[in-house]
Amino acid sequence: MSETQTISVPLAEHLLRCIGCGARIDGAEAAEDFRCRECGNLFEVEYPGFLPCSDKSTIPSGYAPGDGTRRWKQFWNDRRLSRDPLDHSGVWRFRELLPFLKDYRNVVTLEEGNTPLYRLPRCAERLGMEHLFAKHQGMNPTGSFKDTGMTAALSVAKERGFTWVACASTGNTSASMAAYAARAGMRSLVLIPEGKVAWGKLSQSLDYGAVTCQLKTDFDGCVSVLSELVRRAPVYLLNSVNPYRLEGQKTAGIELAEAMDWKVPDHLIVPGGNLANSSALGKGFLELLALQHIDRLPRISVIQAEGANPLFLSWTQHQGNEFAAVEAHTRATAIRIGNPASWQKAVGILRATGGWCEQVSEQEIALAKAEIGAEGVGCEPASAVTLAGLKKLKAQGHIGKQETVVLLLTGHTLKDPEYTIDLHRGKLLTAEETAAMPSTQRAELEAMASAPKVLEPTVDAVMRVLDQAVQGRMVRG
Repeated sequence: MSETQTISVPLAEHLLRCIGCGARIDGAEAAEDFRCRECGNLFEVEYPGFLPCSDKSTIPSGYAPGDGTRRWKQFWNDRRLSRDPLDHSGVWRFRELLPFLKDYRNVVTLEEGNTPLYRLPRCAERLGMEHLFAKHQGMNPTGSFKDTGMTAALSVAKERGFTWVACASTGNTSASMAAYAARAGMRSLVLIPEGKVAWGKLSQSLDYGAVTCQLKTDFDGCVSVLSELVRRAPVYLLNSVNPYRLEGQKTAGIELAEAMDWKVPDHLIVPGGNLANSSALGKGFLELLALQHIDRLPRISVIQAEGANPLFLSWTQHQGNEFAAVEAHTRATAIRIGNPASWQKAVGILRATGGWCEQVSEQEIALAKAEIGAEGVGCEPASAVTLAGLKKLKAQGHIGKQETVVLLLTGHTLKDPEYTIDLHRGKLLTAEETAAMPSTQRAELEAMASAPKVLEPTVDAVMRVLDQAVQGRMVRG
């Protein structure tokens, strides 16, 4: 073991702080639904005297600027060569920034995190940009960003002696929770809206042994049922209202800073569903800034689908001071959420980083997904809102051509294969939706389509298709 690997792990007290009234409680005292008993708002994890929280900044003695910060960065990087399974996780590799467990032997990990940062040269060229990247959280073990939060929160459940965990889900959360529960030898309960979850995601929870209930309601209705259930049964809630989920998810921002040599991008663009992910990433960057591991914050912007846009409406109409739920409708099932629990946290991060909130149409999502796929970097539909939103933010003058932009891709392309197949067969959008598209967008989408060809089993038949493809590429340039 190298000298840096023997560095001691600082222990720290942690509290939960209500983002509404500011009340602070011990983590074990939280209500079953993780709502403040005083005002009903959500909590965030705080480490007094060790790490900053959003309403104050303190720099602990173990994280002095200068040589100290370089030492820690090298230490975290060196762990990649360690044989310790904990060091193979992109979450627990940074465990000094997650000091909420009493015993790290309680960690449940599938070696999540350490996800790739891809360049997107073709998308950048179309937009006239020079520095466009995608941080692909869909490359986690169960195919979504949820794994980075699930390893953290489920480890807490294990340490506190729970045998059952539960979540309401549009698909990705349930897949992640079921996998980690199975890994820990725990039981899991999944509540999903009937007929509104992609089969690729539902198949995962079934495969991992979750007790799966399809309720005749939407996601928000499932949340309502689950909130009452956890009050009546010894089941640990693992939706994103659980503040430990966000502690794990913030490590994607730490990974991103590390991958860019601790020089953060100008902009980070995130899909907006239940809005915990943007909140978690923002918390991570705020902590890195207070600890002087980075010298500025990226602007974090949130993109929603037009049919599931409550944050967009709140931000553009009321500057985030008022909020109203909507009835959610979008084919991007991962963000089909009309009453996101973490909207106030997301508003706080938009304000703290100077970001924006935009909405995009179903047509814009479809085209963006095809464009990302053409880079050889597939993603689920909800992830594609980031590229669609980038186009609008750039057109509005919010993002310059020489600025560095990172799109956060939250889910793997195989999460919703039906969407992709329908897109390329020309069956995704209705005739009305297609007719409503600008002619240039419609032409681009048609050019991107690559439906399978049904042919006679002859070389000549295949050669004709090959010639047509070559000619088509030449015509398109």
